[in-house]
Formats: sequence, C-alpha cells, structure tokens
Amino acid sequence: MNILILGGGGREHALAWAVMQNPKCDKLIVAPGNAGIAGIAECASLDIMDGGAVANFCDENAVDFVIVGPEAPLAAGVADRLREAGLLVFGPSAAAAQLEASKSFTKEICDAAGAPTAGYGHFTDAASARAYVEAQGAPIVIKADGLAAGKGVIVAETVDQALAAIDDMFGGEFGSAGAEVVVEEFMEGEEASFFVLCDGQTALPLGTAQDHKRVGEGDTGPNTGGMGAYSPAPVMTDEVTRKALDEIVRPSLAEMARRGTPFQGILFVGLMIKDGQPRLVEYNVRFGDPECQVLMMRLGAQALDLLQAAAEARLESAQVNWADDHALTVVLAANGYPGDYDKGSVIKGLEALPEDSFNMVFHAGTAHKDGQYVATGGRVLAVTARGASLSEAAVRAYAMVDRIDWPEGFCRSDIGWRAL
Repeated sequence: MNILILGGGGREHALAWAVMQNPKCDKLIVAPGNAGIAGIAECASLDIMDGGAVANFCDENAVDFVIVGPEAPLAAGVADRLREAGLLVFGPSAAAAQLEASKSFTKEICDAAGAPTAGYGHFTDAASARAYVEAQGAPIVIKADGLAAGKGVIVAETVDQALAAIDDMFGGEFGSAGAEVVVEEFMEGEEASFFVLCDGQTALPLGTAQDHKRVGEGDTGPNTGGMGAYSPAPVMTDEVTRKALDEIVRPSLAEMARRGTPFQGILFVGLMIKDGQPRLVEYNVRFGDPECQVLMMRLGAQALDLLQAAAEARLESAQVNWADDHALTVVLAANGYPGDYDKGSVIKGLEALPEDSFNMVFHAGTAHKDGQYVATGGRVLAVTARGASLSEAAVRAYAMVDRIDWPEGFCRSDIGWRAL
C-alpha cells in the first residue's frame, strides 16, 4: 500500500513512524514533512490546502490511502476533493470538520444532543460580548470562533482581562478566526483528552492522554500548542470514559449523522472532569499535538490498521490492543515561545539518541541545513519515551532531553506532574 500523510509537524512525524512499522506500508510519502520525517519517509513539496493538487499528486504517485494530519486542510474540504477523486481518505468532510472550525457550531450540536458542556454566549460584535462578560463576571473563557492554530482561547481571571481579549479578537489579533467570539463559563476540574475513532456509524474509543497547555511549570503562564503529554490519563477511569461516550460523544455523532454530515476520522474530545462527571471543553477533528506522539508510541504498527478500518467503515469489527504501559513526551520549544522567538539556531546531539519502540524524538519545527538540524518553529521537538510505569517513561524522556545540545531552547521539567 502506498500512503500519503499530509502535514509537517510532530503529529505527522509520529503518524509516519507508526505507519512505517506496519508491513502493509510499501511506500510512505509525507507532504511537506520536516527534517525528522525525511529520515524515515519521502518528503514532497505540495500545497496541502489545494485538494486538486493533492489529488493529482496521488494519481501520479499511485497513492492508495491518504491520512490528513492538520485541521486546516480538513476545514478547507481537501478530504472531500480526494474522495471525489476516488481515493481512500482518513479525515472528515468539511461539513463535519466544523466541529473544530466553528466553536459556535459545536455548541449548537451539544445543545441539540443534550451533551454536557459549559454555558456560553455567541457574539458577532464586541459590545454585546462585553456586556455579557460584565453580567457574568470572572473567571471566564473567551474563544475565537474559528481556527486559530490552537491559540484562540483566553482564560480570563478578571473582567478587565476578558474585555481586553474580546477587543483583541474583534480587533483582528486572530484574523478571520476572531470575527465571531464565543464566551464560555469557566469550568473547574481536571482536563483530559479522549480520542475516539469514527467511521460515520461506529465510535471506537482509541485512547486517552493528558496535555500540558501552559508554558510554565505547574501549569502557569500563557497557553501554548502544548508543552508535553502523557498516556494513559488516570483521571479517565472506566466510568468516566463510559459517561463521556454515552452522554457526549455518541449523542453528538448521532446529531451529526441526522444532519447528513456523518463524522469519519479521529474525534479529539477535550474534557473537563469534576467529581467523576465529564463535560465537553471542545472537539477537535484531528489528533492532538503532542498527544499524538504518546498515542502512536503506544499503538505502533496497529495504528495503520485502525485508521484504514475507520476510512473503510469497518470499525464495528475492529479492536484496539493496548499494552499495559505508559508514554510521556516532553516538548522542546524555542526561547521566547509562545511569544516572539528566533529561528535558525543549530540543534546538536540528536544523531546520538536512540530511535526504537521505547525512545523517539519526533520533529515538529526542524530543517536540515549544511548537514545540521536547525530550528524553524516555536515548538521544535517532542522527546518521547515508553515505560512500564509513567515514572519510568518520564525518566527515559528527560534522560534524552539532557543529551540534546540546544541552548536556544527550553522545556518544562514537570511533565506528568499531576499523575506522578
């Protein structure tokens, strides 16, 4: 089977690594890929937002199966265009991708499905949003309605912070993503990420993880795309998982199907859990990054079989086989992230690190220049390890971190602290 993965971040490196473990993968191409992916697969220069160009590329390269990594091409309808060309695709239609592309759409689905989530208001002008905040008080959550690369959410601890966030969003800080704003109740509890494979009819729980969104130790400072993650998430007990499926996921999927927009792909269910009761924070329509790294580290070769079963509507007979183990990933980011940061600094020591089923460094923002790895993004590497326990996985991951020579980068030293 010839496989094409669209994307070029840490998530796509992890997907590529898992796919390559499976003997049914004859050839793997990743577009555009990155310096780490280039070590295990062919990288192609391709505009992944242009469905027609991707379809032509697949025809020219005899591609059998396309896995769409990021949310932007999904929201732009790339999966639809590929299906029209007769290709097998893992990833939802543009209509179904609204679950991530529009937060107000998700709220409508939750309302119709009776799925527990935060109370909210949806606004198209700053004055109405400001009035709502002043009536509700703080803490409160301000969200850009559209796609903002994981950064359009402000947890405001004071009314003044909330009002400033509203002004920033309507003022264009997040571009068109902030043309509409959702203001939500602040939910207390512990966050967890629940991943569910869907084929339009069947929902198959894939796994759980816990992300570390804040840039600083102890989950302090501004939100980021994610500074580390671990899997499984202890807060996702069997009972909490059952409630999340029965009260949130399945009713939402049923409502999507009722509307004629069945969901096929991976549903990333962001949950807030308090006193054993899950409530929906958000839906994403792709694997999380860095959650994907820990999930793929634990899944290995079977990941390809599961993604293919979802694409072919065969999940009813599929099964996820988990080892009784743990994985943890530590993100190395450029100094200054999530604010301004420099690009082009040299990263040394990567070649000497192990690459096996227990230890991997997944590249997110790297390039190869003059025979050296250089940083090209904010989040640059995801240093990932498996272990019989979470503490063993953490020791292995941080031991690899210590061997990387990159003064221009930093990481949190407390990934997994809640569970550990």
